Formats: sequence, C-alpha cells, structure tokens
Amino acid sequence: MAARKRGVLARVIASIFKLIFGFVLLSLVMVVIYRFVPPPTTITMLTDPNGATRDWTSIERIDRNMIAAAIAAEDGKFCTHSGFDREAIENAVRRNAQGGRIRGGSTISQQTAKNVFLWQGGGFFRKGLEAWFTVLIETIWGKRRIMEVYLNVAETGIGTYGVEAGAQRYFGKGAGSLTRDQAARMAAALPLPKKRSVKNPSGFTRRYGNNIAQRIGIVQRDGLDACTR
Repeated sequence: MAARKRGVLARVIASIFKLIFGFVLLSLVMVVIYRFVPPPTTITMLTDPNGATRDWTSIERIDRNMIAAAIAAEDGKFCTHSGFDREAIENAVRRNAQGGRIRGGSTISQQTAKNVFLWQGGGFFRKGLEAWFTVLIETIWGKRRIMEVYLNVAETGIGTYGVEAGAQRYFGKGAGSLTRDQAARMAAALPLPKKRSVKNPSGFTRRYGNNIAQRIGIVQRDGLDACTR
C-alpha cells in the first residue's frame, strides 16, 4: 500500500513538472516569435463584445510625440528600469492600504506582458504570470520592441486597439502625424479608454492631457525616450 502511494505521488509530481516545463517552453517560444512577428490578436481583443479594430504600425511610423506621451503618462522610468518600478509599486501598495480607488504600479513592460499574453483583471496568479512574461520580454525583446508592441495592442477606445486605429478614429489621420496635444490626449485616456474622451476631453481628462503635453517636452529634452530610438 505504501509503495502504491509513493508511486502515485511520484506520477503526480512528474506530471506537475511536465506541465511546468511545457508552460516554460511554450512561453519562451511565443516570446521569441513575437520578437519578430506582430501578435495576431490578444485575449482582450477576442473577448471584447465591441469587436477589435487594429492596424499594426511599426515604431518608425509612429510619431515621437506619441512615444514620449506614453512614457510621460504611464512610465517615466521606462528606459531605466528592468521591467518593474519598485518605487511605483511601493507607492501603489501604500495608497491602496489607505482605502479608496485601487491604484496600480505597473510599468509599460508589465502592461505589455499582460495585454499580449494574459487577460485583464487582478489576482495573484495572473500577476505572477505577468511578472514571468515581463522578465522574458525585457530579456528577449528589449525596450524598443516592448514600446512598439505596447503602442499596437493597448486599448485606445471602444473596440479600438493601438495608436494607429486610435489616431484614425479620433483625428482622421495616422499615428505618424500626431501633434503633441493629440498624442497627449490619447495618452491621457489610456488607463480608461472606454470612459475617457479623447476627442472632446473635459474635467480631469483635459487637465491630465495638458499636463502630459507639458511633460512630453521634458521626456524628449532629457532623453527619457532614448531606449526606443
């Protein structure tokens, strides 16, 4: 009986290790492929009841104002951290402990890992997977590719993904010719693209967009976007 139990336990452990090895191998293969090939879709796009409009655009064809706006709005330390902003995470934990609206401390790298490989929502399991994929893309893709993918898969409106589709929707032109104010308005809506207006922003969104527009100049002046060139 004892020998049989040990045999069952050994098979269970072996199965678990096989699953882990399979996941690690599959995730590595996917990350390597997406280093060169645009992700064809994401879980978020597939499950969006409004559909998903997207037009993949290489980073060379995206206006530098949009890249600087994303850094100014979402991740000022994008070029200097290794995927995780410890200070931002600690601040988010401290604010959340005080109650009120839950705030995140995710970097652009973490958001890209989540958007491409995982699903929306929280939970320790998903956050653990997010951390794993963040390490992989930081190691295999590099900053320029991470920014390129981020700007092509981030939700920019209802049923709209990527800055090219967003620019066409809101301004009737491509992402390669966005003005500083237009890029700032799109970046201001990124956290809540279904609720924040890009075309006619008001209140907080308008003020936030104006603030981002000012910070774009700082990002470009100080070279905070240098890793994306």
